[in-house]
Amino acid sequence: MTADLPLLVLFAGVFALLAAATVVTEAVAQRRPGPVTQNLRARVAAWWVMVVLLALAFAFGRTGVVMLFALVSFAALREVFTLTVRGTADHLALAAGFFVVLPAQYVLVWTDWYGLYSILIPVYAFLFLPVISALRGGPAGFLDRVAETQWALMLCVYCISHVPALLYLAIPGFEGRGVLLIAWLIFTVQFSDVMQYVWGKLAGRRPVAPALSPSKTWEGFLGGIATAAAAGTGLWWLTPFGPLQAGLLALMVTVMGACGGLVLSAVKRDRGVKDWGHLIGGHGGVIDRLDSVIFAAPLFFHVVRWMWSTT
Repeated sequence: MTADLPLLVLFAGVFALLAAATVVTEAVAQRRPGPVTQNLRARVAAWWVMVVLLALAFAFGRTGVVMLFALVSFAALREVFTLTVRGTADHLALAAGFFVVLPAQYVLVWTDWYGLYSILIPVYAFLFLPVISALRGGPAGFLDRVAETQWALMLCVYCISHVPALLYLAIPGFEGRGVLLIAWLIFTVQFSDVMQYVWGKLAGRRPVAPALSPSKTWEGFLGGIATAAAAGTGLWWLTPFGPLQAGLLALMVTVMGACGGLVLSAVKRDRGVKDWGHLIGGHGGVIDRLDSVIFAAPLFFHVVRWMWSTT
């Protein structure tokens, strides 16, 4: 079986779910209009846009997927830098981050140069970008400025770039089907986000971290992870994993995704904002939608590479 058929089946299922969600949301909005239903409408509409964009990227193959996530990284990096305090001494370092480090990372992913893209940001960008800032300005707030720049590149470029990197894993018997790993990862993690929201609304009582995100509850957290892990297990046929392996990996990525949402909520509260941005109607910014994928993708990539790939 080629990657095309199972991918089409998955997208057909996702489109069917979105169609059902659209019908239900509109029915509820007609009966109970209000801010909650308006929020649901905006979320469903945003999901339609995101799923269509992802489908188009998959249709263009590896290059399309790499370019899509490079653009996503650019938008996410812009959101982070918008919320940080910068001086003129940092302008050149920021430009290097946007126009040197980011494209270099994705070119290396595109050419499958694992030995370099795995260390470009945590080693070379970590060491050399602070030198640029040090040469161009004074010490005031230097550590905070440098740390923010480095952390932004790690989250928005390094972590996100591990999603398209899944295309290049050499898994025996799974050659040319890496796009299915991306589809499985994104569906499982994002479905966990949706189900945490649903379970939180239905049964949420005890907040996980009230000071960071009062809407995140233990009931939503556990219910969403359990539901998404079950869904990820059920989609084992998309992957090179057996059902038990898929279940364990689904549990791993959903837990990491939930941790990512909590950590990046802490950053937003520190900055005094509700959303990272307003690019995606109903979802805030790019990072608001991808916070779970940001934390899950590198761990998923390396576990699969270590245990299944021959490279």
